[in-house]
Amino acid sequence: MSTSSTLKGVSSIALHTASQSLPEHAHLNPIFATSTFTFDTADEGMQRFAGEAPGYIYSRWGNPSFTPVELTIAALEAQGILNDNGTPLELKALLHASGQAAMSTLFLSNLQSGDAVLSHYSLYGGTHEILHKVLHDAGVTTIIVDMQQPALVAAALEQHPNIKLIHIETPANPTIQCIDIAAVAAIAQQYGVKVSVDNTFATPYLQQPFKYKGVDFVFHSTTKFLNGHGTAMGGILIGKDLDFMATKATKWHRLLGGNSNPFDAFLLHQGLKTLELRMERHCSNAEQVAAFLAQHPQVVQVNYNGLPSHSGYAISQQQMKHPGAMLSFELAGGLPQGKQFIDKLRMLTKAVSLGTLDTLVSHPASMTHYGVPREERLKYGITDGLIRMSVGIENIEDIIADIAQALK
Repeated sequence: MSTSSTLKGVSSIALHTASQSLPEHAHLNPIFATSTFTFDTADEGMQRFAGEAPGYIYSRWGNPSFTPVELTIAALEAQGILNDNGTPLELKALLHASGQAAMSTLFLSNLQSGDAVLSHYSLYGGTHEILHKVLHDAGVTTIIVDMQQPALVAAALEQHPNIKLIHIETPANPTIQCIDIAAVAAIAQQYGVKVSVDNTFATPYLQQPFKYKGVDFVFHSTTKFLNGHGTAMGGILIGKDLDFMATKATKWHRLLGGNSNPFDAFLLHQGLKTLELRMERHCSNAEQVAAFLAQHPQVVQVNYNGLPSHSGYAISQQQMKHPGAMLSFELAGGLPQGKQFIDKLRMLTKAVSLGTLDTLVSHPASMTHYGVPREERLKYGITDGLIRMSVGIENIEDIIADIAQALK
């Protein structure tokens, strides 16, 4: 039985949520490398398939390696949040093979042909393409507004009664734009529209979207900070409506085949145990890197929520514990200088993705947002010279020294 509802700290929840229910009194969650599970009688098998009896059936449907991870992440997102009756908030999570798989379950279980989804600019490239290509071809319309202006959200809902879901990514990739979750969720409640929040950049250590009553779903690419070591792919969808999550969302999850695998789940579970420690160092380093870049003569603009000059500063102060570990910046020389900067780096890692222990540097226009048309990228602030940085846990003097020499 989970003890997470009585635990106060992130590290305690990450370490002990599922520790009392592990098979054979195992200290660590075992890797159940099996595709299927046996049953003793025909009736038992029938009851499991009908959902009338507990037990695993087939690893596409669930695996004992997945369950502790799902329980832990759900507990982290629910930490300290109470229902209206004063009881601890209960959430259900579904672990997926990747962030894109979890996002597919989110969208396809909530939207059908003729519906519309409302979102904002400066989204992760994969999200943008699902919205504008996959959902478009499925007959779902995507409407984009500047959600930094909540009045535009209300206007869109008024104008488009077929909007069934509002999808928020905050902080957003790669401009680190912040959306006021409380404001958007309150408007959505007035119109009876569901809200999902991509919490990948912040993690539940920095931000808990379920604090706001109008939020129905939280999504993560667990490949990033939750795993923290770049060792495994993964995604997770967490929902507040337990019946919906156990029925329709679970059905889509199983039928789409986006299940995780036992080894990746094991690696994710280990990474979660150091989330708080890692995020403290990530965030401290990012704050110092942003301050260094902000005063450098070669840097035109720094996108970081800890800088008062950034558009997300005030909102991040309200809804985040710390501005976070992600930033992006524009160099005076545009794309040529950006390429030169990346090529000259000695210690920092040239790679896409984020949330690993080492500092990762990438060029969104040609990498993560390559599939987004250039005119849209520019409109959203994703310029040809923008550099994105996921600040790692290396010694801060070494990080800044490498950045400084690459900028010469």
